[in-house]
Amino acid sequence: MNDPAKPVTKWTPSERVAALEERLGRAVGSLGHALAALTHKSYCNEHRDEPCTDNERLEFLGDAVVDLAVGQRLYERFPKAAEGELSKLRALIVNTDGLASTARTLRLGELLLLGRGEELTGGREKPSVLADALEAVIGALYLTHGMEAVLDFVDTAFRDALDGVAEGRQGKDYKTLLQEDAQGRLKAVPRYRVVSEQGPDHEKVFEVEVSIGAQTYARSSGRSKKEAEQAAARVTLDLLSKPPEP
Repeated sequence: MNDPAKPVTKWTPSERVAALEERLGRAVGSLGHALAALTHKSYCNEHRDEPCTDNERLEFLGDAVVDLAVGQRLYERFPKAAEGELSKLRALIVNTDGLASTARTLRLGELLLLGRGEELTGGREKPSVLADALEAVIGALYLTHGMEAVLDFVDTAFRDALDGVAEGRQGKDYKTLLQEDAQGRLKAVPRYRVVSEQGPDHEKVFEVEVSIGAQTYARSSGRSKKEAEQAAARVTLDLLSKPPEP
């Protein structure tokens, strides 16, 4: 355990990495990779007389890995979404502000090794610094434990963001868009009905159908009623946007 009375800036490398692993809820495995992930280039620039590896290479790797991991989870959650829509959903999650928000939740900023100049200009709270550090941490996880560990981390750290895009709390609210489209095009309001519920309470899957007037347009499933309704609304919007078959 780290000494709470000891300033973070005075922690040894092993104490700093132990704190990181405690906040991640998992071992990074490699002390070298973990410490590099927490080291900003400004620190190395001011400590040229000692061995120092900054997090830029790990950040480069983590950038690609988190794109893949979040992309895989979106691919699984939205089996009928087209490539363009999946790209838009991923961009709502994997961006500087989104990554920085996750880094703040982990209190990653206080663990970083920064140069004096970066420290004085508020580097521990800069979105770009936090986002890069989180990507570097993900890169370190990938190098040590592989993709399964990254996916497990994404499931935990990005759960709210993934649920948010699934339920329309980020980006497009498909239910609102469908209601506007249906009222304008068909002069009717969409109705949603839960068709089935499967699985135990902690892993329920809901199936919802959406109807407009007398016609049922789509059925979709999700981990909550909101998620299933949003998915059904999205499919219905796609159907309404297609020209009628001759």
